[in-house]
Amino acid sequence: MARSSIEAIADLLETMQTLELLDGTKMPALGLGTWKSEPEAAYRAVRSALDVGYRHIDCAAIYQNEEEVGRALSDAFRDGDVKREDVWITSKLWNDAHAPEQVRPALETSLRKLQLEYLDLYLIHWPVALKPGTMLPSESQDFIPLSEIPLETTWEAMSGVSERGLTRQVGVSNFSERMIVRVRDATGVTPAVNQIELHPYLQQNARVAACKELGVAITAYSPLGSPDSAAMMGRKDEVLLTQHSAIVAIAEAHGATPAQVLIAWALARGTSVIPKSVNPARIAENWASRELALSSDDMRAIAELDEHKRMVDGRFWFMGETYSATTLWDE
Repeated sequence: MARSSIEAIADLLETMQTLELLDGTKMPALGLGTWKSEPEAAYRAVRSALDVGYRHIDCAAIYQNEEEVGRALSDAFRDGDVKREDVWITSKLWNDAHAPEQVRPALETSLRKLQLEYLDLYLIHWPVALKPGTMLPSESQDFIPLSEIPLETTWEAMSGVSERGLTRQVGVSNFSERMIVRVRDATGVTPAVNQIELHPYLQQNARVAACKELGVAITAYSPLGSPDSAAMMGRKDEVLLTQHSAIVAIAEAHGATPAQVLIAWALARGTSVIPKSVNPARIAENWASRELALSSDDMRAIAELDEHKRMVDGRFWFMGETYSATTLWDE
């Protein structure tokens, strides 16, 4: 291989390690997701992830495992496995705490459970407001119309907790570019990150490009197509991404696993990515995806798989006339 080609691959692999945010802060590109991880399994997963080299852990209040994640972090810091300042920790504001006066207490609750003094990133989990104490809605009365608590108001409170040093960065999740522009224009503060569902069946090229233009970094959730959420979401997956012939062929050509191909694809697109696993061997395999450089032919083959198919389609918010696919996704 010519030296220029080797250098090009080396440069690509280097850029895949971190994402530079709008203010120059660097966020580790590959992180461990903790959605759907049972509490004790989450503890073991975080310890395993830190042990193999992960320095980015993605959490959320609604995942109901922050205390175990916090215990894993505390134990790892105590044992000298890693220093706090070397680990990027994200959490998220749940929908029942969108009122401005609820944002700081919600963040402080996550900090207490995670046994931390500050977060690296705090996200508005969904552009959806629920009444206080509502984890998931059962009827339309569980919602608060965004006319009563606009996203701009919640975002202003998010900026406030950042100014107080409770989180280094603030961002959003499941936001359209129109929503991002709304909160930015209202407050003068651009979200650092937008965390959205991304995988070859849902590539969202226009949204990724729009966020890049706005200076908003992208984190991809459900990068393997979220096969373990099918029953929860009432979904029937015809062909799992990890079993798709194109993905399998690319994996075999590189001596890699299909999951590694999917993670490497996300990194090659310039996004961060947070695959979830509680299996130590798979956690290590996922971490090794950083070393896999896909070719342009590989990327073109994967581009052809796009179906704009959401695995997390948000239908659990579609009650009454409050939210719909059109109002939620701006599509």
